[in-house]
Amino acid sequence: MRFVTRPRHAAFVLLGMISAVAARAQTSPASPQPAPPVSTPAAAPATPPTQPLPPDTTTLQPWSLHFQQTVIQQWHNKFAAPRTGSYSLQPVEKAKLSLTTTLFVGRRLWHGASLYFNPEVAGGSGLSGARGIAGFVNGETFRIGNPAPQLYLARLFLRQVWNLGTEQTTAADAPNQLSGPAPTHYVALNVGKFSLSDYFDLNSYSHDPRTQFFNWSLMSTGAWDYPANTRGYTVGAVGEYVTPAFALRVASTLVPREANGPTLEKNYGRSHSETLELTKTTSLHSRPGAVRLLGFITHANMGDYRLATQRPDLDLTATRALGRTKYGLSANVEQALTDQLGVFARASFNDGRHETWAFTEIDQSVSVGASSGGTRWHRPDDRLGLAFVGNGISQPHRDFLAAGGHGFIIGDGYLKYAPELIGEVYYSFNIPKYFLTISPDYQFVVDPGYNRDRGPVHVVAVRAHVAF
Repeated sequence: MRFVTRPRHAAFVLLGMISAVAARAQTSPASPQPAPPVSTPAAAPATPPTQPLPPDTTTLQPWSLHFQQTVIQQWHNKFAAPRTGSYSLQPVEKAKLSLTTTLFVGRRLWHGASLYFNPEVAGGSGLSGARGIAGFVNGETFRIGNPAPQLYLARLFLRQVWNLGTEQTTAADAPNQLSGPAPTHYVALNVGKFSLSDYFDLNSYSHDPRTQFFNWSLMSTGAWDYPANTRGYTVGAVGEYVTPAFALRVASTLVPREANGPTLEKNYGRSHSETLELTKTTSLHSRPGAVRLLGFITHANMGDYRLATQRPDLDLTATRALGRTKYGLSANVEQALTDQLGVFARASFNDGRHETWAFTEIDQSVSVGASSGGTRWHRPDDRLGLAFVGNGISQPHRDFLAAGGHGFIIGDGYLKYAPELIGEVYYSFNIPKYFLTISPDYQFVVDPGYNRDRGPVHVVAVRAHVAF
């Protein structure tokens, strides 16, 4: 797939200038939070703090402005590959660079309401055009064709919160969050353009490829074919009911017109997706944790793997029909063990009958991992992460690939099936003076694209992330 927005180099340069000016204007960087290593995304607090609001904290921030830029350079070794197709990971290729730059603008409106606007620039390319590995190795790259930096609208949404209780906490100034008093028991409605991963499948240790694990099946639960365009964004509504003990979220959103396409289908009657998630906060020896159960169903003009396998041309797109569905479930657990160490696990599946429509070609996935701060080695603001993930596909999906078919991300022209196994370790060096983290990363991929004839693959990378 390719981006549809034309390159806008001037906008890219402008955002870079904003980065430099804002960095110089800052006098003292904010210190990263202790474990969990990365706080829950501000747009969707899954486990709201419960400390009482200090009596003198009454100021409501009218505007919020934040910035991030992430650059990832990635390379893999030459590996065994008896046969290679156009949807395979190439056995030999040059290192690839990806870049994203985002501006987060927030404005408080009437009581309980705020508006958020996120222009974004992205460029570069993933290894092999982000093909050949279902659990792809760079979460900042999604099937990029044109590597030139391009400007687009990432988010534009309205958030309305209705307070249901008297207890309050202090919301910090953060991307897509305004500082000031905030309820701990509330109902909220979010309407506009956003990413569903802003609200669902959150995990304090494994959720954000800009600061945590790089791999797609670690930044999100692998078998959740979450509704989004090529860049990961959708349009719709998310409703939230949040208390200190649990949270319930439900969403109805648009899906792409074509599988993994850049354009969303605006005819809601033809295609749409619903997501439901229940979050229960937990405590182990007075340390926080959470359990999240998610279910989804997507209605779209999907192809059928069994029908496509029976066709001489193996054309999956020729079997598409309205009214097809894909549904699935996932479980997501996180638990802090100490002030510096936390663990997590995810498990997910979807029915695997019809073609993957938005995310990646994974029908079953299990992952486990841990993340730690660096206090023991006198680097308390650094982060070390280690995780393992296993991905699989349904029998109809296997048969289709074995016959020589392909989806939008994998297909070697044949298949000797084996689960795709991935291990990842990263280390983030925090440099607060420059609002910067530098993160070397290593991933070991066994049987890429579920093909035991190919690999294993050693992928090394370095990430530079600036945020303030």
